Amino acid sequence: MSIEKELRKDGIEVVGTLDTLSINTIAHSVAEKICNAFPEQNFIFQNLFIALSRIPMYIAKMPEGYAEANYFYKNSSIYFKAGVSIEELEKSAVHEFIHYLQEIKDKKGNLVRLGLCEYGEIQILGLALNEGAVQLMASKALKQKEELVKYYGISFPTTSPNYYPILCNLVKQMAYIAGEDALVDSTLYGNDIFKENFANACGLDALKTVQHYLDKIMNIEEKIIKLNQILVSDNCEGSKAQKTSQKILNCKENLKKLYFKTQNLIYTSYFDNQFTKITTTADIDAYRLRLYNYKNYIGITDTYFTFNDYYITKMMNLDEKYEKILNSTAVAVVSNSPIAKFFRKIKALLGYNVELN
Repeated sequence: MSIEKELRKDGIEVVGTLDTLSINTIAHSVAEKICNAFPEQNFIFQNLFIALSRIPMYIAKMPEGYAEANYFYKNSSIYFKAGVSIEELEKSAVHEFIHYLQEIKDKKGNLVRLGLCEYGEIQILGLALNEGAVQLMASKALKQKEELVKYYGISFPTTSPNYYPILCNLVKQMAYIAGEDALVDSTLYGNDIFKENFANACGLDALKTVQHYLDKIMNIEEKIIKLNQILVSDNCEGSKAQKTSQKILNCKENLKKLYFKTQNLIYTSYFDNQFTKITTTADIDAYRLRLYNYKNYIGITDTYFTFNDYYITKMMNLDEKYEKILNSTAVAVVSNSPIAKFFRKIKALLGYNVELN
C-alpha cells in the first residue's frame, strides 16, 4: 500500500508541502524550546535546528478530533492540519518532532523502536506509554502549568489539558515512582531504564499490566473520537444517533473504570512492595512522606475513596511497624550488653529467675 493510500485510510488528505519559511520558523522555535526544557540532554541548538528543518512537512486535511500535527514514521514526515496558524503549528509540532528524535530503524528502514514503544513482528508494546511520555515532554517544552481538569467524570491534575490528558496523568504517576529523568532518557533514546526502574519498584507483572491498560485507554479514546464523528455526520439521525450516543456513554464509563483500575494498580503495587523493605524508623519517615505526596498526582471522583482508605490502612501499618522496630532495637541493645550476659550466666549456673533492669 502506498503512503498516500495509508494516509487516506486514516482520513488524512495531503494538500501540499509546507513552505520553506514556515518550516524554518517551526524548526527554530521547537529546537529552542527543547534545548531550554532539557539542558541535561546537552542538545546543540544549531544541530537540532538543522535536523528538524530537514524533516519533510506537508499541509493536509484531517478529520475533526485529530491532532493538528501528525508524524508518519513510514516516510519520516510530518503532516499539519490545513487552516491552522503558524503559532499553533509551532505548539503542536513539539510532540511530533520528539517522535522524530526518538525514532530507531533497522538497516532496512523498518521501525523497531519509538522511545518507550517497541515494534515487534507480532505486536507493538508500550504505544500509549510512549505517547503519554512524549506529550509530558512537549508540555514541559511549552512551559504549560499544571491545572486541575475533569474528563469522563474524573478530576485530576495534568500539564496537558488538551492532548492525552488521561495518559499524561497516569504516566506522571509512573514517573513519580520510576523517576522523571529516567522517563525523559528512555523516551528520547529508546532504552529500558524507565521500565526497569518501574519493574524494580512495582514488579514486572505490574509494568506489563499497566502498559496493557494504557493501550486500552488510548484505544477507547480513539473509539470515542470516531463515534463522535459519526454522531455529527449528516446521516446520523433518529435511532442511529441514539445508539451512537449510547455507545459513547458506554465507552466513557469503561474508560473511567479502567483509569481507576490502572491508578490503583500503580500505587498499590509500589507502596505494598516498598513496605516490605522497611527496616528502620528513617525508612518509615521516607515512606510516609512518599505516600502522602502521592495524593497530589491521583484522579478522584465524588465516590472514589480507595486511595484514602489505602492511606489510612498504611498509616496504621506503619505505626505497628514503628513499634516493632523500636522494641526489637531495645531488646537487641539489652541482650547484647555485658551486664545482660553476666546475669544470663548466673541464671544458667544457679537456675535462678533473675530479673534484669
